[in-house]
Amino acid sequence: MELFINNWLKFFFLLTPFFALSMFLTLTKDHSSKEKRKLAVQVTGAVTLICFIMYFFGGYVFQVFGITVDAFRVGAGGLLFLSAVSLVRSTNNKAQPKDQPNEDDITVVPLATPIIVGPATIGTILVFGTEVTSKTELFSGLLSLLFAILTIGTLLFLASDVERLLGKKGINILSKMAGLILAALAAQMILTGLKNFMG
Repeated sequence: MELFINNWLKFFFLLTPFFALSMFLTLTKDHSSKEKRKLAVQVTGAVTLICFIMYFFGGYVFQVFGITVDAFRVGAGGLLFLSAVSLVRSTNNKAQPKDQPNEDDITVVPLATPIIVGPATIGTILVFGTEVTSKTELFSGLLSLLFAILTIGTLLFLASDVERLLGKKGINILSKMAGLILAALAAQMILTGLKNFMG
């Protein structure tokens, strides 16, 4: 249970939930409540598919390109750190789209990827997938990843209610706090990769 909770928290913050919520509200400001809920379900399904593919086939990616896990850990950690910095420093105004796309355009791009599952997230999930050493860890990792995605999906499904409860400033503050946690996770990945490489 402890392993599941730890993995769930890592995956939850890795998927930048509050930034995703802020962008979802921005991109769907002209949608009805019913359309927002439908879109939230579609985005959740797309994110689940993308993340599971990355989690399962990360090892094959390393084999094909001859990349060591520790080298990728350092690279993914660097990208994740940059994402964390952008979360801490970003403002919602920078993320405002020039044109409001229709619902079909934003399900996979840009909501599922790169807003929720960006390059840093993909790289980190690839690393997590290759660190699995037993069926128990595999099952726990997949279950925690699925629950993290479903938690974010629920957050998007209830986006209008959450916005009324927290307000835009509240969501922005939570997004910046999540950025700090991601920065710590990125630093840990880089240090672990360097330690293993030099050891």
